[in-house]
Parts: sequence; structure tokens; C-alpha cells
Amino acid sequence: MIVDYQMGNVASVKKAFQKIGADAIISANPAEINAATHLVLPGVGAFPDGIKNLKKNGLAEILNQKVLREKTPILGICLGMQLMAKKSFEFGEYDGLGWLNGEVKKLSAENTRLPHMGWNDIEIISSEDILKDIPDKNFYFVHSYHLDCVEKDIVTSYCEYGQKFIASVRKDNIFAVQFHPEKSQTSGLKVLKNFLTYA
Repeated sequence: MIVDYQMGNVASVKKAFQKIGADAIISANPAEINAATHLVLPGVGAFPDGIKNLKKNGLAEILNQKVLREKTPILGICLGMQLMAKKSFEFGEYDGLGWLNGEVKKLSAENTRLPHMGWNDIEIISSEDILKDIPDKNFYFVHSYHLDCVEKDIVTSYCEYGQKFIASVRKDNIFAVQFHPEKSQTSGLKVLKNFLTYA
């Protein structure tokens, strides 16, 4: 189930899941979300709009129930990952979903251009789940903000762009990546397949 909160690339995420043979649907319908075995929270855009749309449509409450209480596996992608943090400082100060003990901050990329857009290798810390057996470590990024996480033990990979930042995390049933697996060709598709397999 790809959660549709009107922020970004839901169609390309669905297409990527279809390529690996998954029956993915896009929905903001509470009944359909409640019935889902796996959830994906994608996203492109700014944090304030993202969290506002989640709360306005009642999706934040539904997701809290599914993820925190029912322990439904969820994959956050790019903005979807950042929305899982406690707080963001993008265009002000905003509370997030609070699933991950961290804050979203602007990349301090001296002598580099923002947004960070393009292909970069990740440094894998743990390949026990969604990063297992990926054909290469090169992924596609588009972002100016990153998750600064207190819980370093949940970090599964880092990336370097002006500074070292978190590229992926895993906390119990919560998986999240700063890169876009749906745009990362073979390795990205493997990440999505691993999410369905290991979650």
C-alpha cells in the first residue's frame, strides 16, 4: 500500500513495485490502509506541506495505529523518511510523526550545490535486511535536508555530500531511506524487493 498524501512520486513508486511483481495500490482511504500488510510512505517536497497533509487528511492517526501499535512494516522514502522524525527545521520548526528520535536539518554542504541531486555511493553499516545482496551501492538522491538521528544503532547506511549524512535506517518494523529506490535502477528494485521479503 502506497500512502497518497498528495506529496510526490506515487506513480513511479507503484511502477517500481510492479516491476518486481508486487501488487501495489495507491490510496488515502483509511479502510484500505487498515487492511494493508505493508506500507510505503513516499514523498517529494517540503516537510511543512507533508506533515500538514498527513494530519489534515487524518492519515497521521491511522499510520500511528498501523505502525506503532500493529507493527505493520513501513518503508519511508526521501520526504517520507524525514516525516518519521520528531522535528524538522525546514522553513521553520515543525513536529513530525516522532517515530524516529531525530531532527531534520539542512545539509551543510560547503562548496557543493543544493539540492543534492544525482547518483552517489552509500556506505553500508548493516546489510541484514533491505540492503542485503544489492548489486551495487549507487543510489539516486534529490534532497536539501537530512535526518540527524540520535539513535545511531538504527543507522544502516551513510552517504557523503559535503558532509556525512544518514542514507538509511531500520527500527523494528520501520524502514526508511533518504535516496529514491524507485529511481535507482537494479539496486533500488532490490531494496524494494528486500523490504517485502524481510519485513
